[in-house]
Amino acid sequence: MQPVGIIESCYPDKFGIPRQPGLARHATAILHLLPPFDDADCVRGIEGFSHLWIHFLFHASPSRWTPLIRPPRLGGNARIGVFASRSTHRPNRLGQSVVELAGVETGSRSGQQGGVRLLLRGHDLLDGTPVMDIKPYLPWVDAVPDARAGYAPAPPARHSVSFSAAADEILHRRVDHATLRALIEEVLAQDPRPAYHAAKPADGQRQYGVRLVDVDVRFTALNQPDGQLLMQVQAIVTA
Repeated sequence: MQPVGIIESCYPDKFGIPRQPGLARHATAILHLLPPFDDADCVRGIEGFSHLWIHFLFHASPSRWTPLIRPPRLGGNARIGVFASRSTHRPNRLGQSVVELAGVETGSRSGQQGGVRLLLRGHDLLDGTPVMDIKPYLPWVDAVPDARAGYAPAPPARHSVSFSAAADEILHRRVDHATLRALIEEVLAQDPRPAYHAAKPADGQRQYGVRLVDVDVRFTALNQPDGQLLMQVQAIVTA
């Protein structure tokens, strides 16, 4: 097999990427089709679909794998079979995601000649991800409302996110401040910390960093008196 395209993503690092697609709707990406697939005929009619299946390679994951893995959803301690999970550590490192198709571009762009670009939204794809195949999402056959979801029966909890005055000031200097702020909130609301850190009490002392678009977002986690978790953005630094 050979890749049909490459992802240009708002996620430059693995850390912070939502564990499932659709959890951060403001996450954007461009899927650049590669020759000989960068022919407008290859995507003729695709604009009629709102969502796509993207089949890709976990290119930044190690090639080694084990039969048992520790899914973050179970706290990073319980073990389950690799084929009972969506772990990136898989025998063939293949992944699939349902993403929103936000637009289609063909022809020249930024001085480039030809080419096909699919604009994606709500994805969970690392920058540079090789895409192996693209298929339309068909809700009447692909969605199964009464399906069982095993140990992940509901979406993950969402936490409150706050911004320091310094972080707010940096955001407001940017042209894309509204969309970047929304993306930061969506990513941090899901608590991107390692599962074994998330299982411990959060005192707001340890600082974490997650890269989004072209900035390094530095944040802490703090347990509130009511038992809720608050993700506090301390600083936003140009990466």
